Amino acid sequence: MSLDTSPAPLPVLETEQDILARARKATARRKRNIWALRAVIVVVLLGAWELAATYWIDPFFYSKPSLIWHRLVEWIGKGTDFGSIWYQILVTVEEAVIGFVLGAIAGVLVGVVLGRSAYLAEVLAPFIKAANALPRIVLAALFVIWFGLGLSSKVATVFVLVFFAVFFNAFTGAREVDRNLIDNARILGATRRQVLTSIVLPSATSWILSSLHVAFGFALIGAVVGEYTGAKAGMGFLIANAQGTFDTAGVYAGMLIITVVALLAEWGISGLEGRLLRWRPSMSTGSAANGLV
Repeated sequence: MSLDTSPAPLPVLETEQDILARARKATARRKRNIWALRAVIVVVLLGAWELAATYWIDPFFYSKPSLIWHRLVEWIGKGTDFGSIWYQILVTVEEAVIGFVLGAIAGVLVGVVLGRSAYLAEVLAPFIKAANALPRIVLAALFVIWFGLGLSSKVATVFVLVFFAVFFNAFTGAREVDRNLIDNARILGATRRQVLTSIVLPSATSWILSSLHVAFGFALIGAVVGEYTGAKAGMGFLIANAQGTFDTAGVYAGMLIITVVALLAEWGISGLEGRLLRWRPSMSTGSAANGLV
């Protein structure tokens, strides 16, 4: 009986390229599974709604997906009773974008200034809290009385909603800056302006950008609420008219259009955030934050 004295084969080690390729495949497979599961959830919900509205609940009050789809096709093909659907969308988006930009700029400026001035923040704290506690619907009605049914009243409503959403994040971000960094910069001769532009604002960028995701949703809400209160055009005006004529499918169709616009805006803001925060360490693939993207 002969013994095999040949050396055992060495294990084949994976190269860095192999590891990266396997990780990319795993990530792509995970994304496909997530989108497939999302599609299944949407199909199940819409199917259950369609069946319920056909056999158990009254579609006059609750509508159903097929009727909503027909209303969307009608609006896109023939337009609404008040003009093109694209014009209605453009009016709402214009109001939301103008109010969003103005509110975000004001929120960042005031938040950073008060975040760096504890004395001023303490003086103005009760006034800011009182203003934030005011009901937005009442303010929208007041703005219609003050500024009329045009663009100004809707922009004012959007501004109020966006300002506070951005302000509190900018304020917190400015206060959370590492004190040692500021002290070291001042020891090296940095001026107040240099400390603000080189340390405070970059440190608060993450806080500010995270607030923009929520703020644009508030901007659309503010535009729709303002139009719902009183307007001549826009998606809120269209939804209010559909409600007044008991067109439940029209109400849902308007809501769906606003949702799509909000998702597109969220995608754009996420892309902007990714470009501005390239310096930030990337999160792990399995993190909860990536799971929501």
